[in-house]
Amino acid sequence: MSIYKATGSPFYHYDFQINGHRFHGSTKTGNRREAEAIERQLKEKAKDDVREKKKTGHAPMTFDDAAGRYWLEKGRKRKLAHKHFGTIQKLVQYFKGKRLDQIDDTAINELVEYRLRQPRWGHATLKGGRTNKTVSNATINREVIGPMKAIFRRARVLWHCYLPLEPSWKDHWLKEAGERVREMQEHERIALYATIRPDYLPWYTFTHLSGRRLSETIIRWDDVHWDSNEIVTLGKRDSVVRTPLTPSIRAILEPLKGDDPIWVFTFVAKRNSHKLGQVRGGRYPITVYNAKNEWCRCRAAAGVRDFRLHDHRHDRATKLLRHTKNLKLVQVALNHANIATTAKYAHVMQDEVAAALEESAKSRD
Repeated sequence: MSIYKATGSPFYHYDFQINGHRFHGSTKTGNRREAEAIERQLKEKAKDDVREKKKTGHAPMTFDDAAGRYWLEKGRKRKLAHKHFGTIQKLVQYFKGKRLDQIDDTAINELVEYRLRQPRWGHATLKGGRTNKTVSNATINREVIGPMKAIFRRARVLWHCYLPLEPSWKDHWLKEAGERVREMQEHERIALYATIRPDYLPWYTFTHLSGRRLSETIIRWDDVHWDSNEIVTLGKRDSVVRTPLTPSIRAILEPLKGDDPIWVFTFVAKRNSHKLGQVRGGRYPITVYNAKNEWCRCRAAAGVRDFRLHDHRHDRATKLLRHTKNLKLVQVALNHANIATTAKYAHVMQDEVAAALEESAKSRD
């Protein structure tokens, strides 16, 4: 038997060759009989792999290799790539060493059940000792089912991997809570504007007026096309997001010229930070991270409840639809790919619908 106790390790290791291919690693057991049984299983699996390579020219791919190749070819080119990398890392840690062609519906069910038991943001408790909630169905869809499906599709279509047990992805997609539409009230607007920091005020006003998603509000000067009167960036799923450079938005941006050569919105550091390389009084670009932090502080100080940063987008859509009565116009303004997404705001026209029904009733013969 080619098993041995490695120096400094409590486990037996294996080291053998099949047709010139070397296989070695830990059996993860300190029991010799168990280690020998594991080695026999690994040898049989290795023989199958060698036979598969002779037949197809490709050795079976592990999930680690598939995820790594997907990242290099596709993942790293996505917007917010660092966040996507963390998502893929979690999947690799869970499936470490498992062959791609052995991941089936049962394996995905087990992964989903495991993730549904995890607390949000990885913290079981929040500030003040409150128990944190577990992750939502939407998180599972976004961080598990979506990425797994993308990796498998690339492996099957582009890398020509044989995946006889590929899961039925649509059967694993979890039902998500319907997206709510929250409109800001006038007293809330006044309170929020009164508590936002002056250096964050231009960014906040732009967020409120443009209806852009948070990541789409972190813009560069190169994104601002003064001559064609529009701001053009990449958005969700790498779609092109266009925002008209209205007089109100121009009035926000023009005073900011010269604050930073690259980024439009900046803030003034309140303290020295060696970790972040910031000096008190210095001006630095606003990021998604510190924008979220400032929003949470502002909302708490204003006493506004149940209003998320993303709700500014809903607020802009409802007010725009109420003013224009034009659903297609709102779709374009919010850069919705499908007008069915915009239709969730149609409730704001109920007064007009009621008036039309009444008018119709009065005019009947």
